[in-house]
Amino acid sequence: MPSAFPSLLKHLDALISRPSVSSANPALDTSNAPVIEYLAQCFRDLGFSTEIIQSPGTSAATSCNIKLNLIATLGSGPGGLVLAGHTDTVPLDEALWSVNPFRLTEKDGKLYGLGSTDMKSFFPLIMEAVSAFQGMKLKQPLIVLATADEETSMQGARTIAELGRPKARCAIIGEPTGMRPIHAHKGIMMESIDLLGQSGHSSNPAFGCNALEAMHSVISELIAFREDLQHRYHNPIFSIPRPTLNLGCIHGGDNPNRICGQCHLEFDIRLLPGMEIDAMREEIRARVLPIAARFNVAATLKPLFSGLPAFWTAPDNELVRTAERLTGNSAASVAFGTEGPLLQKLGMDTIILGPGDIDQAHQPDEYLALDRVRPCIEVLKDLIRHYCL
Repeated sequence: MPSAFPSLLKHLDALISRPSVSSANPALDTSNAPVIEYLAQCFRDLGFSTEIIQSPGTSAATSCNIKLNLIATLGSGPGGLVLAGHTDTVPLDEALWSVNPFRLTEKDGKLYGLGSTDMKSFFPLIMEAVSAFQGMKLKQPLIVLATADEETSMQGARTIAELGRPKARCAIIGEPTGMRPIHAHKGIMMESIDLLGQSGHSSNPAFGCNALEAMHSVISELIAFREDLQHRYHNPIFSIPRPTLNLGCIHGGDNPNRICGQCHLEFDIRLLPGMEIDAMREEIRARVLPIAARFNVAATLKPLFSGLPAFWTAPDNELVRTAERLTGNSAASVAFGTEGPLLQKLGMDTIILGPGDIDQAHQPDEYLALDRVRPCIEVLKDLIRHYCL
């Protein structure tokens, strides 16, 4: 098989060899500019017009952290198809890899490399599919969207969406789904609560206001809130059919013989369709602030990022039915989040559909099985014919 796709393997190696790690830790975070610039040239060579859009908060003067997004368009007019993916990867521990994570390694019928399945491979697969239509005039446009920072803030897709682009009839995000159409996934919000009391000598509780004791009551209230949510919301299409609230980490105080003066809690909520992020935050505030007042501590509630709503496309949607027919797989839901809700807000029917398996993502020796290559290319060709020709 490899000999049948020399250009695909060349492009995938070029993308993998250009590191584009996104991380909340600035020491690990890198620019994705080399990847975007390479993709832009590749799609220009295929006849696309290209536009590179910089995410806010990054500066070309400090290219080490510049984050770029690409819109590549072939053809014009209303309707058409968007094929979308992110260009960043998660951080890695190189010592745990048996191959060079920044070069494509073919071994035992697998293509190894950081981002090989999540999800740099999707772009060479698009190129291979598009090459079959060279010289043909599209009746409706084909748009390729490549974004930054999906693994952290999703700022790239947010930047594009805020511009009201791209516009098409349908959008497909090529995350690893084993070529099974995904029409739903949960949303996520990550929140923090800081309580500020008054430290003092532990021999007399009256010397201070214990933030840790107040947080104990806050945690109890969040657990009660979780139970309330799980009674109010249920969706059987998910393997875990109710919303979850996870208490992730807590830090407070500095010594056992001092009244704890401050305490910090972080937690997440996995949202079902129909649960609104802003409404959830208001409910949390309404539960936490009275506790803070009772304990005479100051409370600061902050989101750790803006949040991602749940994703839902109706199972009888034309795009879902078309993808089921072309892949031979019935549509399903997944637990992981994607940029799907952001594209959906632009008015496009949207699904998640790509090669590879999510259990290969975010771990050492990430790979894409070679036998996933040709089926994905053929489905992409069929989708381009259906929506653009």
